[in-house]
Formats: sequence, C-alpha cells, structure tokens
Amino acid sequence: MTVTRFHWFVSYLQTMTLVPSHLHQHRQQFPSLQQGHYFNFGGQGPMPQVALHAVQSAHETFQQLGPFSGRANHWINQQTQAVRQAIANELNIAPSTLTLTDSVTTGWNIALWGLDWQRGDHLLISDCEHPGLIATVQELQHRFGVEVSMCPLMDTLNGGDPTEVVRSHLQPNTRLLVVSHILWNTGQVLPLESIVAACHGHGGNHGPVLVLVDAAQSVGVLPLELEALGADFYTFTGHKWLCGPAGLGGLYMAAAVQDRVRPTFIGWRSVTKDSAGQPTGWQPGGARFEIATAAYTLYPGLTEAIACHNQWGSAAERYRRICDLSAYLWRGLQDMAQVRCLKTSEPEAGLVSFVVEPRSVPHSQIVALLEQQNIMVRTILDPDCIRACVHYITTEAEIDHLLTALGDALSQ
Repeated sequence: MTVTRFHWFVSYLQTMTLVPSHLHQHRQQFPSLQQGHYFNFGGQGPMPQVALHAVQSAHETFQQLGPFSGRANHWINQQTQAVRQAIANELNIAPSTLTLTDSVTTGWNIALWGLDWQRGDHLLISDCEHPGLIATVQELQHRFGVEVSMCPLMDTLNGGDPTEVVRSHLQPNTRLLVVSHILWNTGQVLPLESIVAACHGHGGNHGPVLVLVDAAQSVGVLPLELEALGADFYTFTGHKWLCGPAGLGGLYMAAAVQDRVRPTFIGWRSVTKDSAGQPTGWQPGGARFEIATAAYTLYPGLTEAIACHNQWGSAAERYRRICDLSAYLWRGLQDMAQVRCLKTSEPEAGLVSFVVEPRSVPHSQIVALLEQQNIMVRTILDPDCIRACVHYITTEAEIDHLLTALGDALSQ
C-alpha cells in the first residue's frame, strides 16, 4: 500500500460507519458473493439464499395445490398481498398506490402510454436516461406528435443546480418531465423533491407538470419517503439493489393522478366484474394496471429479499454504509494516476463511474481482464466509462482487491 493510500485508509477508518459484527455471517446468505467480487448491483443484485428457497418452495407449493384451483387462488392472493405490503413498507407508500410489474420498463410504459397525449404537447427528458426509456419517448413523439426536448443534467454532475436546469427548460405546453432519481451512468443523486416542486409549481397550459421517475438505481439504495418526495410516477425493479428475483418490480402512482392515466394493456386482473363475470369497471388503485397471469412464484422471493436486508439494518443504516464504501472506493481510484472518476467529490450513492486516461486499452478490455479474476464491473457507453457498484454487503477487502487488480491491469 502506498503512503498516500495508507493515509486515506486511516482517515476512512476514523470516519466510516462501524460495520456490524454480523456482516460476515449476513454475507453467507448470498451464494454469488462466495464466488467472486461483485460490483454489478446496478445491473442485477445477487439473491440471498432465503429468497432462492422461497421461490423454489413457491413453485413446489403452487404445483401441489393444483395451479388452477381455489386453493391456489387463495395462495396467490396471500402472496400478492404480502409482497405489495413489503414493497409499500420499504417505500413508505399506501399499498393501493402500487402496481406490481415485471420491470422498470413496464412501469414507465404504463405511465407514458396511459396519458392522453395531444399533438403539440411537450415532454422534457434528461440527457442521462436509459436507452429503453429514450426509445419509448421517441415512439410517443412519432405516434402522437409530442414535442420532445432534453435538459442537460449531465453537465451538473460536478457543479450547477439541476433544479434550475429543469426549471429553465419547462415550456408553456410541458406536460411531463422524465428523469431518474439516481443517474444510471454517472451515479449522480438528483434533488428530486425540489425538481418535483419546480414542475408542480410551473403554471403552463396543462397546469402542474407531472414527473415520471426512473428509480432503477434508487430503490434499495436511498431511504425513501415517496409521498413526501411528491413524484407522480416512480418505477422500479426488485432485481437490482433489492436483490430479488428477476421479473418482478413495481410502479408507484400517486393517488391524485391515478384517474388521469388510462390502462393501455387490459386483462381480467384489471377489471371488476358483475355476477355474470362481465367487466364493470376498473380495480381500485394500482391494481387496475395489472393485467393477467403473472409469475406469482416470484412474489415470496422479493418479500424474503426485502426482509433479509431489513434484518441487517434499516434503510438509513444501509444507505450510510453504501456511502461509506463508495467513498472508500472513490478515494482509492483517486490515488491511481491513470484513473479519473467522473464525480470530483465523494459519491452520494453506490455507483462509482470512472475512466482510464490515457486510453491504452478499451474499457471493455479492462472489464474483461477483471472478470478473469472474478471481479465483476461493467462498461457504460455514454459517457464512455467503467462503472462499479458497491452495496452495504460489499466489504473493504473486496474494494482493495478491485483496486489492486485494476492497478495491475493498467500496468500491463
């Protein structure tokens, strides 16, 4: 260890949140963490053993009950209520404001296609959104004649006021802002509450501007009070930072805007029925956007994954440790002459993005070299960088291993 790294390591030990003694035991619940050094929580989190067992057991139970039976339907209702309540508790929302989905993507599609767009309406989107979200907005533009513009939030990573940037790009005909809470490429945490306040206070042709939030990188990281934040739509997945099974997520839709969104895809779960089984209206709350048969056997997996995290510590405690660890990684990267972190100050969440300069080898080759040593990170294309994600279950030793391996790769 160099003298410089020694000094910041000592400083880190003096200021970091103390790690509970049961972290090592807690990590044993995550099989993937025993196989390598995992820094891809922003892509997909490793499931704890209790969640794996819950999914396996659910499949067996479902088949034993007879998958199309009254007993199975009762079991489905129980699991649906349990996972809806578990998510609602984590986000501090009413269960009725939650729609169970299969992904972040499905959530933003429900909101975007459910609004009654008119030609000439304006949609504002940040320049740091996921390509899938951008493609959806482009199709709205093509199909309905919606005017779309981007606001340059990437420029505010190390200075500037994101709220003022958003405010300055609102137009009289703006109906919706599309933005992430934590930017997936740079790791910036946006001041969502003030951005929402600016949009809701905008006096345009349509009244308050609605806000749709991509929460792929914030649910499971930030302690959340969604009703206090004020966002109209908040779409997330359970398979990233919550470490649940892939194929299960959710959409929070504020109660005040639910009647302004029409279901685009409709099925038997969406509607109420009369005594003859004919549709009579929509299910109350977020359930009106749930369509038909779903992967119900995943529900206990996410319920158990959320419980597993809460057994270690509260959302606030987990977030503090995430910030401590990301700062530890950031400081180590700062000590490497060939590495430049995108963020010039300590990160406020678990995403740490950096570039190698001068570029002697492509970032993709560095990532491949690291994976050969069972160190999992990823590349980002815009901006061209490497992204490492730390969770509360990451250890300082793993970060040291990453820093050492990266230094060795750059010295070749």
